[in-house]
Amino acid sequence: MDLLTNTDEYFMKQAIIEAKKALSKNEVPIGAVIVCNNFIIARAHNLTETLNDVTAHAEMQAFTSATNNLGGKYLKNCTLYVTLEPCVMCAGAAYWTQISRIVYGADDEKRGFSKTSRNILHHRTKVEKGILKNECSELLKSFFREKR
Repeated sequence: MDLLTNTDEYFMKQAIIEAKKALSKNEVPIGAVIVCNNFIIARAHNLTETLNDVTAHAEMQAFTSATNNLGGKYLKNCTLYVTLEPCVMCAGAAYWTQISRIVYGADDEKRGFSKTSRNILHHRTKVEKGILKNECSELLKSFFREKR
């Protein structure tokens, strides 16, 4: 594997590709990928409008795909890359997966889990934020500007 393809920036760019897929479906443009041993094992984006399901966030879709791929419910030694800080629901689900690491791009000033409590995540889960923050933020800002 090329050293340039196993960086946080590379994997966040993959999550941004997923966010753009959501945008093409008129969904809030949030994308996620889950990586295990430097391989993407899940790709997902918001599907709340498509599925008429408020729980169909990118992270939730990615968790389901990754656990199906691995054949088990835990995502130890995996990293979630997501373009927006997870909400409390998604952070709670991340807790139950025991995911090792969460990397997100843009902060969610209103609904992000860190605004509520950092204790919502599993005690072994590490968090990195701000990876490609501007690109992730601009996708969301432009989407909501169009809606107004």
